[in-house]
Amino acid sequence: MMSDSGEEVISIRNLWAGYDDDVVLEDINLSVKALDFIGLIGPNGGGKTTLLKVLLGLVRPYQGEVRIMGKSVGEGRQHIGYVPQSVEFDRSFPIRVFDVVQMGRLGRKKLLHRFTKEDNQAVIKALENVDLVDLKDHSIGDLSGGQRQRAFIARAIASQPSVLLLDEPMASVDPHASSNIFELLREINQKMTIILISHNMDAISSYVKTIGCVSRKLFYHAEKAITAEMMEAAYQCPMDLIAHGMPHRHLYEHSSEEVGKV
Repeated sequence: MMSDSGEEVISIRNLWAGYDDDVVLEDINLSVKALDFIGLIGPNGGGKTTLLKVLLGLVRPYQGEVRIMGKSVGEGRQHIGYVPQSVEFDRSFPIRVFDVVQMGRLGRKKLLHRFTKEDNQAVIKALENVDLVDLKDHSIGDLSGGQRQRAFIARAIASQPSVLLLDEPMASVDPHASSNIFELLREINQKMTIILISHNMDAISSYVKTIGCVSRKLFYHAEKAITAEMMEAAYQCPMDLIAHGMPHRHLYEHSSEEVGKV
C-alpha cells in the first residue's frame, strides 16, 4: 500500500488490444496516480473487462506500453489485487471464509510452501478491514451475497496490493449491501488505488473520485463529471444529461428516434 504522493502507479500509452483479429481497445492512454479511485462505465463489449485483463497480464496487447509501478505487466501485476465480476463455487463445499481469504496470499508463496504466521496475520487484517473477522470460521456458502463479496474483496487485499481492480463487484448483491460495499471501498481507498467497473452510474458518481468511459476508446479527463461525450460513446446516440434539482444542458438537435435520456 502507498501514501498519497501523486506517484504514477499505472501508465498506459497507445494501447491496442483484443482477441485474435478482433480489436477491442483502440489507442488507450491513461495515467493512474497513487490513491486514485477511478470508476469506468461503458457498454457491454466496450472493452472495460479487457482493459483489466491487460493489466493482469491475461491479454497481451497488439501494441503500446503498459507499466505497473514502473515495471512491465509480468513483474508489476504482483502489486495488483483483483475482484472478478462473478465467482462460481459450490456452496455445499466445506471451505471456511478464512481459507478463501488465505488464497489471496498464494501469489506470494513458492510452490508447496506452507502459509506462515505473517500470512495468517495478513488474512486476519484483511478480514478486519471488511468487517468479517467474526465470521472467519463460517462456511463461505452460508454467507449472504454482500458478505461473500466482502470476503472476495478481503481475498484480493490479503496480498497487500498497491492497486485494487474490481469488475462489477455489485452485480450480484442487493442495493443495501451495494451501498455498504461502496462505503468499504471508500475506506480502502485511503490506503490503496482503486479502479472499478460498474453500470450503476448513480452509485459510481457518488463514491469514486473520477469517471471514465470505455467504448473501444477511453474517454477520460481525470474529472468526476459524467459528460455528454461519455454518454454518446456508451450508447451510440446523442444524450440529454439531466441533473435532478439543477438545469440540464440540451445538446444539438436530433430526431426522437435516436435520443436517449439518463
